[in-house]
Amino acid sequence: MEIPVQYFDRDISWLAFNELILREAGKPTVPILERIKFLSIYSSNLDEFYRVRMPVQMAVHQLAGERGEEHAKTSLQEARKVIGEQLELFGQTLTQHVIPTLKKNNIHLLYHESLPEDVLAVVNDYLHSQVMAFLQPVELMDNAFFPENNKIYFLVILEQGGLEKNIILNIPSDQLSRFYSLNIDKTQYVVFLDDIIRFNLSKIFKDVTIKGCFSIKITRDAEIDVKDEYSGDMLEEIEHELQKRDSGLATRFLYEPGLPLRLLYLIQSHFNLSVDSITEGGRYHNLKDLGQIPVKNSALTYEDWPALPNKEPGYKSTLFEQLKKKDICIHAPYQSYNTILRFFNEAAIDPVVEEVYITLYRVASNSRIVNALISAAKNGKKVFVMIELKARFDEANNIKWAKKMKNAGVRIVYSVAALKVHAKVALIKRSIDGRSNYSGLLSTGNFNETTAAFYTDHILITTNHEILREVELLFIFLLKRKKPGTEDKIDFKHLLVAKFNLQSRFLELIDREIANAKKGLAAFITIKLNNLEERVLINKLYEASQAGVKIKMIVRSICCLVPGVPGLSENISIMRIVGRYLEHGRVFLFHNNGQQDLYMGSSDWMNRNIYHRIEVCFPVTEPAMKAQIIEMLNLQLKDNVQAVQIDQKLNNVKVENGERLNESQKQIYLLLKNKTLEPILQ
Repeated sequence: MEIPVQYFDRDISWLAFNELILREAGKPTVPILERIKFLSIYSSNLDEFYRVRMPVQMAVHQLAGERGEEHAKTSLQEARKVIGEQLELFGQTLTQHVIPTLKKNNIHLLYHESLPEDVLAVVNDYLHSQVMAFLQPVELMDNAFFPENNKIYFLVILEQGGLEKNIILNIPSDQLSRFYSLNIDKTQYVVFLDDIIRFNLSKIFKDVTIKGCFSIKITRDAEIDVKDEYSGDMLEEIEHELQKRDSGLATRFLYEPGLPLRLLYLIQSHFNLSVDSITEGGRYHNLKDLGQIPVKNSALTYEDWPALPNKEPGYKSTLFEQLKKKDICIHAPYQSYNTILRFFNEAAIDPVVEEVYITLYRVASNSRIVNALISAAKNGKKVFVMIELKARFDEANNIKWAKKMKNAGVRIVYSVAALKVHAKVALIKRSIDGRSNYSGLLSTGNFNETTAAFYTDHILITTNHEILREVELLFIFLLKRKKPGTEDKIDFKHLLVAKFNLQSRFLELIDREIANAKKGLAAFITIKLNNLEERVLINKLYEASQAGVKIKMIVRSICCLVPGVPGLSENISIMRIVGRYLEHGRVFLFHNNGQQDLYMGSSDWMNRNIYHRIEVCFPVTEPAMKAQIIEMLNLQLKDNVQAVQIDQKLNNVKVENGERLNESQKQIYLLLKNKTLEPILQ
């Protein structure tokens, strides 16, 4: 009997990943300030889910209802059920574990409680000297008022002369810190800005009776609509759409329990909210701000792992001189990102450098790399930057840098409307004795020194002419600003490039393992991704499993492949790893009958990556480098501290510890530090 193909729902699988982050906040083994960060990350992720994925869920739900397709409406219902359970766990973790642990360390986070008199006396001065400068009360029914996206407000009910007034009062956490800290008798008190205002309403609204105060928040759809046929100035179009983003469809209206029903109906009508978007929340919204909690105590954080210096470049020679000897691979954040900064800095002042090419997707807010590109242009180099203006939530920052670079003489190129450039590649062309000399970077992550401090990525610095000639061909194509078509026959032999050969080449590599398995040869595949959704590749992995290929996968978040199903995927195991660093690198290892083929790159196996983006994956062939990356991959597969296995029902199942604890991120750090890997005994 043929086993039916199965897939996990992409949004439910992502919520399962976010729950894993939430559960880190409940682990007593995680330092308390790090646990608070995990609560912050969970909350921030959930906000993004409501901005990006909930509009899709709501649209599908509505369409299914119109068509009478009840089965198609279950995803939204399941998502809401899962989120509700997670938020209950969030509250329990914060109130029953995190806050009591803080108190044991003489830190009192005032949460759902009145402010002590000695605290009130201090914050009263702060209210009058700082907070009141930003308060802007307005009547609820004032047509000039429009609630900003993800901003928190109070709805204050006042009574004067027998008449009720409903006032919207902003909480100015965009202007002031969300928290105020003070020390009294060896105890640090941390007070929400919300409560400084809430417990002083009588000083803000005088000669009236305050009948109630309820926090509210609206989250809006974050999608930017740039039509495929748009052929004007991409920068202007994106800027125009950004202005519309914060006035988009409301996907969630959060309100504090106890809000009178009559006012809830009034708000729903006045702001044209759908019933599906209305959700009872807690007293405090935007708890992603917990990441800003003003507590500094190194004893309450992770032990320090200083970024390891790269041993190759020394002070006596340039990086380019070192590259003549061998290629270099930097593993961020374990190793210092200074080597990458040095690559661009040296290129900016090297007199023999003639041209610089780079793709930029998410740029650091104070980017040293972009400043080096600007210097290179001012120093007479030809600098070409393909900057992606459609990188979600980074559009404004990328626009800022695009304008600055353009003013400095950098040639700025934008992708076409319906095609994002997500590849992470850079190329330096030098002229030595009249001959062109190539150096380049190929990375699994963005050229962003800020995220490089906590995203695990691999950056190959190479002088391999065959690979870099193909990088050059890709840049020549990108400069044309058009979609790949049948007339674009770039013969990529080494690089795997989405929209050209990436999907077909991965299918060929899997087919080779299938053929070897059918011959009775050893057949293995190991893949590490952020997200797995695209069904052609998933189906090929199912086919490989059925042929006897052993497949091990590390999939951080979205995962639509169902592992361990007899007759379908019993040879596939999938794990997730959540630790101090965000797992971000994409690595693909194919056994090839012992002649292992290793690729790394920018591409997840998502529909968007395969069909709507330019992505680049690249081979790793240098034996020592290849062996090191495979060893790092194997350490992760052995993780029994931070890893979980995904089962057939999408549960995150704890990995059995066994005789020794193997925390992969710590073991990788020790490996790169060239220390003996000593198991951590239980």
